[in-house]
Amino acid sequence: MIEAVEVGKRYGDLQALDGVSFTIGRGEVVGLLGPNGAGKTTLIRILCGYFEPTAGRVSVDGLDVVEHVRAVQERIGYLPEQTPLYPEMLVQEYLDMVADLRGVPRASRRSMLSDAVHATGLGDHLTRPIGALSKGFRQRVGIAQAILHRPKVLVLDEPTSGLDPTQVVHVRDLIRRLAETTTVLFSTHILSEVEQVCERALIVLNGRVREDARLEDLRSTQRVVVGVTGADPDAAAAGLAAVPGAGAVRHTGPTSSGHRFEVDGTSDDLARGLYRAVRDRGWELDELRPVVRDLETVFRDLVQREGVAA
Repeated sequence: MIEAVEVGKRYGDLQALDGVSFTIGRGEVVGLLGPNGAGKTTLIRILCGYFEPTAGRVSVDGLDVVEHVRAVQERIGYLPEQTPLYPEMLVQEYLDMVADLRGVPRASRRSMLSDAVHATGLGDHLTRPIGALSKGFRQRVGIAQAILHRPKVLVLDEPTSGLDPTQVVHVRDLIRRLAETTTVLFSTHILSEVEQVCERALIVLNGRVREDARLEDLRSTQRVVVGVTGADPDAAAAGLAAVPGAGAVRHTGPTSSGHRFEVDGTSDDLARGLYRAVRDRGWELDELRPVVRDLETVFRDLVQREGVAA
């Protein structure tokens, strides 16, 4: 549904994007994650046809964004970080205006507006001025304008920014429902948002994609924690390093009765081999467990490696 190939964007001497490539399949829910200034909004604006890339290409539903910008924009629902609302307009008036701008046919307009209003829970607020709504409901109006033409792709740029915790939960639930029928690209710098809403994460740092994987794959690791009693740290580290499939071994500190290590692995059978090594050497095994990473750990490791501020 979305394909980016070696996309670059330069503003004078500033290289905002550099060789960005990824694909997003039909029906996926993907989080575009990165710190402020990483290039997320620039990438989104290129995807939506508001900016042209200085290098590479982007296509949506098989259409090149530069060559077929209007056709691409017809397929996309876009909620920018600053929601394009007119506070003096009634909710109904605003959505009618957006339907006109989108060219929604009169014959199907009523049902399409009704679907958008129902999906966003705005039925009791149609005759209220947008400026009189809470920020959470103004955000719902912004989402309603993005989905009323039933787009194939929904692009949301920081949709929960500035909302209180209750409003954030409501918007998350709404995005999950919308994702049942639409491909969603969800931009945020809040790690928990991606874990709550998305199936896959694209992590952008310094204008480049540094990680692209499903969340379950990002969390998985072949690193194992081993607690050993009955051996000095050097002997234990050497014994664990000799296990087939073991990589680097790090002594992470003493325990109440022995020592704890982290062992990097290249084999799914690493834990079994470590158990045998401890048993065969007559040591006591106090602990043996895989290291399970969360998205925060993955992101922090990448940020430290890149040397950027999160």
